[in-house]
Amino acid sequence: MAEYDVLTIGNAIVDIISRTDDAFLERETIQKGGMTLIDAERAEHLYGAMGPAIETSGGSAGNTVAGLVSLGGTGAYFGKVSNDQLGEIFAHDIRSLGVHFATTPLEGHPPTARSMILVTPDGERSMNTYLGACVELGPEDIDPAIVAAAKVTYFEGYLWDPPRAKQAIVEAAGIAHANGREVAMTLSDSFCVHRYRDEFLELMRTGTVDIVFANESEAMSLYETETLEPALDRLAADVKRFAIVTRSEKGCIVLDGETRITVAASPVDQVVDTTGAGDLFASGFLRGYTSGLDHEKSARLGVAAAGHIIGQIGPRPQTPLDRLPDVAAILAG
Repeated sequence: MAEYDVLTIGNAIVDIISRTDDAFLERETIQKGGMTLIDAERAEHLYGAMGPAIETSGGSAGNTVAGLVSLGGTGAYFGKVSNDQLGEIFAHDIRSLGVHFATTPLEGHPPTARSMILVTPDGERSMNTYLGACVELGPEDIDPAIVAAAKVTYFEGYLWDPPRAKQAIVEAAGIAHANGREVAMTLSDSFCVHRYRDEFLELMRTGTVDIVFANESEAMSLYETETLEPALDRLAADVKRFAIVTRSEKGCIVLDGETRITVAASPVDQVVDTTGAGDLFASGFLRGYTSGLDHEKSARLGVAAAGHIIGQIGPRPQTPLDRLPDVAAILAG
């Protein structure tokens, strides 16, 4: 079995991305900047109401492993699709990147997940997600050999929405730790944190999770604080290994015990679409971390990857990131 830098586990989703304005969000009562779970009927309605769109494979953890391999890393992915057209699109896309993806597809209903993503002129994305086949991800989809072969197993907090996925994550974490590997999670978004605050804290405090990725709003939501500083203190105390808090144009902060490392954001000419910014930050950081770079250089790689992705439409890199001069310079050490 080949060794992988990172195994990611997530909701396998095809993104349907369209530009719109704030008035459309208001008419459709869409929560700006968040991820809202919707049913099949609502998905069909929004699809019909949206303007011209592009379809691309997405899902938070899928985006992260796509970014990781674009940065020259090796990755594997667990996620559930259905045996339908969108499922075939997702599987083709992720395998074509060189990611190991062998999760058995679901036969029949429900169909492959899709997310209607509305991008407003300020670059903010508002996601409306029908989970579909994602809810069927379970312990039987965890391949112990792949988990044992991955330096880091990384999963998205969004997986706490489909119930059987929780069992799958706990099983994967046990396998990873039994083989001397590490487990990382992203808190996904502040609404997700609000739904599962106590469970996320338990994952951290019991050592089920070693590494945590969060943004400012997620960190404050986790500890129900109105300012960032107390949330940082508590997060540093709760996480087993270390945590990273991203701050958009302010860069990021790495929390490792009592040590804090602040890294500035990469300059960006124009913010086109923030979809996938946090996912690609995780790609960069994990690529650096699993190749032996220190926290500061890993964080610089993360902000560089995030900076490039928000300059394009969609969350998957359109240009190999390891060929970009700023990225290549960091990877060279």
